Amino acid sequence: MLLTDDIGNIKNIGTERRSRLNKMGVYTVLDMLEYFPRDYEDRSVVTPVAEITPGSTFGFVAKLDDKPTLSVRGRLKLVRARVSDGTGQIDVIWYNQPYLKNSLQTGKNYWFFGKAAEKFGVLQVESPEWEPYSADKVSLSNGRIIPVYPLTQGLTQKVLRGVIKQTLDDTTQEITDHLPADIIKKYGFIGRREAVKSIHFPESDEMFFKARQRLVFDELFLLQMRLLQLKGNIKKKHNAFEIKNTDISPVLDVLGFELTAAQKKVLDEIRADIESGFVMNRLIQGDVGSGKTAVALAAAYMLISNGYQVALMAPTDVLASQHYESISRLFAKLGIRTELLKSGMKKSEKDSACENIRLGLSKMIIGTHALIQDRVEYRSLALVITDEQHRFGVEQRRQLEAKGETPHVLVMTATPIPRTLGLILYGDLDISTIDHLPPGRQKIDTYAVNTQYHERLYAFIKKLAAQGRQCYMICPMIEENEKNDMRAAVEYTDELKSVFPELEVACLHGKMKAAEKQAVMDGFYSGKTDVLVATTVIEVGVNVPNATIMVVENAERFGLSALHQLRGRVGRGSEKSYCILVSDSKNKLSKERLQIMCSTDNGFEISEKDLQLRGPGDFFGTRQHGLPEMKIANLYKDIPVLKQVQEAATQLYLKDPMLILPENRMLKQKILDIFDKNEKNLGL
Repeated sequence: MLLTDDIGNIKNIGTERRSRLNKMGVYTVLDMLEYFPRDYEDRSVVTPVAEITPGSTFGFVAKLDDKPTLSVRGRLKLVRARVSDGTGQIDVIWYNQPYLKNSLQTGKNYWFFGKAAEKFGVLQVESPEWEPYSADKVSLSNGRIIPVYPLTQGLTQKVLRGVIKQTLDDTTQEITDHLPADIIKKYGFIGRREAVKSIHFPESDEMFFKARQRLVFDELFLLQMRLLQLKGNIKKKHNAFEIKNTDISPVLDVLGFELTAAQKKVLDEIRADIESGFVMNRLIQGDVGSGKTAVALAAAYMLISNGYQVALMAPTDVLASQHYESISRLFAKLGIRTELLKSGMKKSEKDSACENIRLGLSKMIIGTHALIQDRVEYRSLALVITDEQHRFGVEQRRQLEAKGETPHVLVMTATPIPRTLGLILYGDLDISTIDHLPPGRQKIDTYAVNTQYHERLYAFIKKLAAQGRQCYMICPMIEENEKNDMRAAVEYTDELKSVFPELEVACLHGKMKAAEKQAVMDGFYSGKTDVLVATTVIEVGVNVPNATIMVVENAERFGLSALHQLRGRVGRGSEKSYCILVSDSKNKLSKERLQIMCSTDNGFEISEKDLQLRGPGDFFGTRQHGLPEMKIANLYKDIPVLKQVQEAATQLYLKDPMLILPENRMLKQKILDIFDKNEKNLGL
């Protein structure tokens, strides 16, 4: 059986089981082998019946002494049996499984695994897993360390273990090593065939750790090699832009403030890229309010002052409009025409904007996904800037780049990523970090409270509003859902209008039309609206310096990074600002997240914690970046392995970038198998 075969070829997989496995993302024999356990249970200890005590879970081998009995108590059907092993007797009992009365045979030995309890003075094991015992046959579910897999409805752990064991038995010789032999030897890895067998059915803790180390290394190494190849290809690209002048003093003069040392350092890196003659591909990451936009504007000016166009793509109409308002005002002082292009504009406005862009009259073009529409033609696009990179997929970024002749690329994110992880996630980009906030930024006081504080909170908002301040109230939902009691934006707005009859309360959510959203935001920008009830459409980029209080309802529903982004919407002016996180959750993890928010305002520290608590898949949304989902590696826990990977991959790339040497051909094929189709789909 080949690894590329459909799982329907595996013994004991019929049509129904095949359909259920497909739902879990398992289509081929290789998918089955790489459906790794999420956890393990140590059932290697076999306990004598005499040593079983209430309150714990035990595995034991015992003989069925009597025929099981079935009794009915109302709707409850109980099957009870007495078992023994020579050291003692104990009752086993199952609930609502009447068929077991005829499934177990008197006098036969069985494996049992379950929790012991004492009921009415009688010790019993409740609802144990069971299977026939054979001294000649190794059990997959008892007497050993057993794997625990993610499941879908209709599949059990026992069935899945059996299917995977069958697959391993039928394909052992097909599993080959794609890592070069010198890397396996250098790091002391076990073979891949042995690693795959041991990750599913480890004979010991030592074998599990060896298997996991090898498979984590494999997964990260393949990814790192592909990203190095992409980055290497990009770095080789020359551009035809004639750069005579990179003086940015005019734009710094109109900005009206001194750049921080961190901002100047990043600008120096950008200038070096632009002057190198190669295409720039750079990520600027910095905390909320660190001044990424100012750096991007200075970079844009470098290209515009040499006669070229620059495009800035923002994830929402609201953010694009805000960028346009501030940037057009600034660039007008330098005689630079700025153009806005977004979905909510009239056809005549779009036609005019497209004509100005095509003729090259507009040098700074700001917009949303509208910038990558077929009808938009640029005259001399030399720099592409994407704001809040994590909101865009790889394909959208590539489509914007394709509008010019190998333009420079600058991407910005306010989700700080630990550098080592950034090298994996943004492996095709050079990373610049703005790690200091501008002077004068006040600390935002953050508090976690329950809903009993609402009256005091409302009184505090009224007090601040009387001083001319404004307030954000964030909800995780748009409309009420009868199944839960989460605050909903629309209904909460109506409620707050009664609470604050003297204040102007408005609502903003993602289902509103673009023109409606803009009207609401305009009211908040101008100060006409005192309280803005919103969903996370205001999470990124919105800048209202007069807003000094952020209230997040059902705060447990948001990740740490999202809460940090929301908090960053206040504290943007000179007045003292506050963030209040409201939650009645008793969940330990939720409480821990909220306490982290109260104890630190360091975005890098928060993103580390977020990654640790939520895991990389949820944190990064890796699919939108064109990267495969991690099957076994954890980008937080596996940093030591990741460092080995980067060392090994860099050395191999420098020696054989396209993997054409004979010893690297299997590795090259494996990379193509994994990434080729994925990248074609994403326009890489």
